[in-house]
Amino acid sequence: MARTTIRTEDITASEVTTAKMATDPTNASNLASGTVPTARIGAFQTITLDGTAEGSPAEGDIWYDSGKYYLGTSQSFAGTWSSGGNLGTARNFLAGAGTQSAGLCMGGSTGSDSNVTEEYDGASWSSGGNLATARRYLAGCGTQTAGLCMGGTTGSLSNVTEEYDGSAWSSGGNLGTARYGLAGAGIQSAGLCMAGGVPDSNVTEEYDGSSWSSGGNLATARNKPAGAGTQSAGLCMGGSASDVFSNVTEEYDGSTWSAGGNLGTAREGSAGAGTQSAGLCTGGGGPLDSTEEYDGTAWSAGGNLATARSALAGAGTQSAGLSMGGYAAAVSNVTEEYDAGTGSYDELFSPSQGL
Repeated sequence: MARTTIRTEDITASEVTTAKMATDPTNASNLASGTVPTARIGAFQTITLDGTAEGSPAEGDIWYDSGKYYLGTSQSFAGTWSSGGNLGTARNFLAGAGTQSAGLCMGGSTGSDSNVTEEYDGASWSSGGNLATARRYLAGCGTQTAGLCMGGTTGSLSNVTEEYDGSAWSSGGNLGTARYGLAGAGIQSAGLCMAGGVPDSNVTEEYDGSSWSSGGNLATARNKPAGAGTQSAGLCMGGSASDVFSNVTEEYDGSTWSAGGNLGTAREGSAGAGTQSAGLCTGGGGPLDSTEEYDGTAWSAGGNLATARSALAGAGTQSAGLSMGGYAAAVSNVTEEYDAGTGSYDELFSPSQGL
């Protein structure tokens, strides 16, 4: 089967808005007039053309997702970080939320506690509404238009929660346990926070959009881990326990934490993104540039940050991650965007060029 392989960015959504493929490739009359739910191409397996990516792609599988066709291949490609637009305010110990093309960051430290919020459009940051309470070492989750931030420190441990509507922050329900250096996951109406200090904490709390309630305790109490996932499928990785960097990963099922695969590099103050079965952990430490990718069982090496940083924030997914701020030789305004580019789904082709 002839195929033209091209770069990801050469494909636009307009080229594949409507998929027209033969359910029986030997019979041209089977070409559909609109989008076909499933199709078989030659000897390849049945593929999904409804905008949902193949869950476990294998070599030879073909599927369509978000304006691109994907061809399964046994080749492996390293993930890469590329430069994004700089933050307007350089800071560390900040929190992140949202996606690579609609990111949110808030709080942190510029040398003093910050209330600054910025919104990312995939290319540049712009000012958002200020937090009511300036603080550092806080946690975030949710989206750019429905964000959540909680905890941190203002010189004393904070239990403050604030909710963002895309333009302004308003008060949410207070945490049951005031703490700093905690991690967040989930969405504004179903949030999750875990760990923190002082002292190192194993406390987990769940948010229902108005108030926090107790969740299951972490097996390993720690401070400054990274978080990802959802309230019912959370991920907590790294941090420090008794001032020693940790490689511990734990997975949450909505009530209890269980052991996951250990990070390859123990670290605290890293950025987390993605889901429980496709997580991303980057930076942290002293500082580190290394990135790791999680498949729900084990971590593997990803592409290195261009700028090693600790105390940075993360957002997005494993395949489209976002990191911002932190500390390198000084407080940083650096933003980087991640393209996982790995595994069995990196070769793409455009239907306008034919199969």
